[in-house]
Amino acid sequence: MGLTCNCREPKGRDIVNTNNHIEKISNDSLLNLVQLKTFGYFWNGADPISGMARERIHIGNESPVDDNNVVTIGGTGFGVIAIIVGIERGFITREDGLNRLLQIVDFLKKTDRYHGAWPHWIYSETGKTKPFSQTDDGADIVETAFLMQGLLTARQYFKNNSAREELLVSEIDKLWREVNWSWFTKGGENVLYWHWSPNFGWEKNHRIRGWDECFILYILAASSPTFPIDPSVYHKGWAWDGKITSSLSAYNLPLGVKHNHNEIYGGPLFWSHYSFLGLDPRNLKDQYANYWDVVVNHTLINRQWCLENPLGFKGYGRNCWGLTSSNSINGYFAHAPGYNRDVGVISPTAALSSFPYTPEYSMEVLHYLYYELGDRLMGEYGFYDAFSIHHNWFPKKYLAIDQGPIVIMIENYRSGLCWNLFMSSPEIKLGLKKLGFSF
Repeated sequence: MGLTCNCREPKGRDIVNTNNHIEKISNDSLLNLVQLKTFGYFWNGADPISGMARERIHIGNESPVDDNNVVTIGGTGFGVIAIIVGIERGFITREDGLNRLLQIVDFLKKTDRYHGAWPHWIYSETGKTKPFSQTDDGADIVETAFLMQGLLTARQYFKNNSAREELLVSEIDKLWREVNWSWFTKGGENVLYWHWSPNFGWEKNHRIRGWDECFILYILAASSPTFPIDPSVYHKGWAWDGKITSSLSAYNLPLGVKHNHNEIYGGPLFWSHYSFLGLDPRNLKDQYANYWDVVVNHTLINRQWCLENPLGFKGYGRNCWGLTSSNSINGYFAHAPGYNRDVGVISPTAALSSFPYTPEYSMEVLHYLYYELGDRLMGEYGFYDAFSIHHNWFPKKYLAIDQGPIVIMIENYRSGLCWNLFMSSPEIKLGLKKLGFSF
């Protein structure tokens, strides 16, 4: 489609719910408010021992979280970038942000690691691995990539300043250099594997290839100054010897067409968020795709499905769209366009984290969530993770991996801060060039 994003503030989208008596504020103030409240998840809601992000937080009478001392590696990576945004927006002081990041890094140095990589979950009281599943009790290289994207963004932010800031930079650089990305080629195969366990080895056997949220992993692995993968691992593994172009072709589907029951339309929207919290897609191209077109079209297809609403869910429309992985009416679910993937649940992170891609459309959703749904959806740490008007379902639950992208991607829309910082890493520039990207 080759659409261009116009990142000016939308006009003429004033929606006020007089039942909620919510005072109308400017779009700029509303974005500040949403970023501030959502940032609180990673600040006031953080684990006090480690400073890291809790996997989830439930409010009030919602089913309690059994493992309040469990922290998440990927969610913490998102939280690290959110702290940088918090400093720049004046939510916290630079000194307070620095102290929290030093606390996090000090904890990360002492936790379980496997060939330099972290597990998915960690007990904050001990630094030991909490298994994600029976055979997933070791390294999670994808979660490690999400964490490292955040840490490198912080490294670039604090470079060339005070002695304490340089200490943080040095500690992050050490952690970065210790991740053995090439280990996850399972002895030299031309693909990366997601998991490795000291007890079960490569038993999960999850090859990472084709288009999804793991794009950032291959960029970081190629950029490593100590344990880089060969470019062939990207081209033969992730790009699947060119077969990736077939999966990316889904992002060029025409809008407003009759849908085939067997087709899947682009997958959950977090695929276009997690890798691009730091990695800047605006001018990113390689032989397989123009990635700005991919993420914009992905968002437009997701929105269009909700507008056409072939399954007839109550509440869907131009002000209420966005399907992605989140809490759902029966546990966690990967919501996406498609007859077997849409269950009538909207996740605020989907449209709000798409602000850089579809600013006017995302602003329409933000107005609806804030002014129309009001305190049914807005809580202490921003908008709750998911809701359904169709099922009259409004749980007061949060997930770290959904809250983080809201803060970060709104900031990328407003200032490009996180993109500019991450892309200033010299290793990332070299890695992208090695893989054949222009950017």
